[in-house]
Amino acid sequence: MNKLTIFHGSTNIIEKPIFGKGKSYNDYGLGFYCTKEIDLAKEWACLEGIDGFNNEYEIFTNNLNILNLCDEKYSILHWLTILVENRKFRISTPIMKKGIEWLIKNYHLDIESYDIIIGYRADDSYFSFARDFLTNQISLTQLSYAMKFGKLGIQFVLKSKKAFDNIKFIKYETVDSSIYYLKRKMRDEKARKDYYEILEKYDDNGIFIRDLIKGEANKNDIPI
Repeated sequence: MNKLTIFHGSTNIIEKPIFGKGKSYNDYGLGFYCTKEIDLAKEWACLEGIDGFNNEYEIFTNNLNILNLCDEKYSILHWLTILVENRKFRISTPIMKKGIEWLIKNYHLDIESYDIIIGYRADDSYFSFARDFLTNQISLTQLSYAMKFGKLGIQFVLKSKKAFDNIKFIKYETVDSSIYYLKRKMRDEKARKDYYEILEKYDDNGIFIRDLIKGEANKNDIPI
């Protein structure tokens, strides 16, 4: 059987994740958000000055329908479309409104038909990178590069009751916020620093949201 070890950082010990509980406006909607990277889970566990818990689980993925957005058949625009459909965006410009409409029309995926989703995690800095693309400030290539800054890692999100029924709690450990909140902060600052460096250069040959809306970009030129 295909067994995976996954982690969930939290201010609580969660022995039994509850299907249907949580915030519906997270990156991939309602679900239980985990990672296969233990250090990232520890960073997500902590608030400033408040220790957290790293919860460890096993899950059997046989017979589960998995949407892996890291697969080569999907592009960053699929991820971005899911993000705009679930996260709360303040639509600040007409081009942003048109861009969101274009994404939903061309890159919508029925994520509710999947048991598990694997894909990027949109921390505050990465969420702002997505906004910059939607307001025509950066190109698609620049956004693709930016999503790799800070080595944010990949989320492993349980969406269905079937997935929740397949997860097993193993153990937890206490996470020291004086260590891991600082690591999280440093990771975010490094990502922003790298991002500001790409903003200094205009991508003359890049694909911008305006180009996509006008139909002036070839789908084969869209980066993964």
